[in-house]
Amino acid sequence: MSSPKTVDDLLLDIARDFETLPPQLQSIASYLERQRANIMVQRINEVAEGSGVHPSAVVRFAKRFGFSGFRELQSVFRSHYTDTVTPTRSYQQRVRQAIAGGQAMGPAEIARRFIDASRAGLDELAGDFDNKRFNAAVDLLVKAENIYVVAVRRTFSIASYFVYALQHTHKRVHLVSGLGGMYHEQIRSIGRNDVLVAISFPPYGRETLYCSRVAQQHKAHVLAITDSALGPLGSEARVTLKVSEGSAFGFRGLASTLCLCQSLFVALAYKLELKLEETSHPGGYDD
Repeated sequence: MSSPKTVDDLLLDIARDFETLPPQLQSIASYLERQRANIMVQRINEVAEGSGVHPSAVVRFAKRFGFSGFRELQSVFRSHYTDTVTPTRSYQQRVRQAIAGGQAMGPAEIARRFIDASRAGLDELAGDFDNKRFNAAVDLLVKAENIYVVAVRRTFSIASYFVYALQHTHKRVHLVSGLGGMYHEQIRSIGRNDVLVAISFPPYGRETLYCSRVAQQHKAHVLAITDSALGPLGSEARVTLKVSEGSAFGFRGLASTLCLCQSLFVALAYKLELKLEETSHPGGYDD
């Protein structure tokens, strides 16, 4: 099999095959998810020690996913770091790469490429939709005394919209915006009967991961919206809803994530109204 070209592709392959991997390789997979930002500088012995396996198992893992060995697998993480450590330059590089990649395109053609990418992402969301997980996510929100929502950078707009929508219910809703650097102060009151909705994709926002850890320490439930149930956000959440966005010219869309959040809000509002009806008419309605 050919080796994945990006970290995202590798993690998707790992998530797909995780249940079929031997226990040692599962341990390595989980370690790579947790330590993805550090893999590029770690030696094979460090990865093996962190995974609780022999270094030879790390080599087997790399070959299992099409790499010649650990060094080639590690190079994928190094390339990913180069693309994400300087976001402004990375955006410029992607635009220039799109220009250099073929014939010139007009604005309308660029728009159509993004529309096609968003459509592909929505098709994947529909194809991989997990009814059981989605129902569990709505149940968490129904039972929550307070709903906290956190996301940073490109997904912050999704969190902001989701909070706006949730405020049309009777739920107490809090946007963890970090305004003035106050993530600690905004999340510290979360409690046992509350839910944190955490939205994050690679490279995962450290602020979002911090809020997730605080929520778990306070015995609150975490509803993760992310790309993988094995990642540092999804692996520790009570419920994980997976989203894989379409991309064009190296830019990932937001359409699928927004669609999922809108669906969560409408499903929650619908269920809350049913509960209200049942409370108002405990004996039911006459035919």
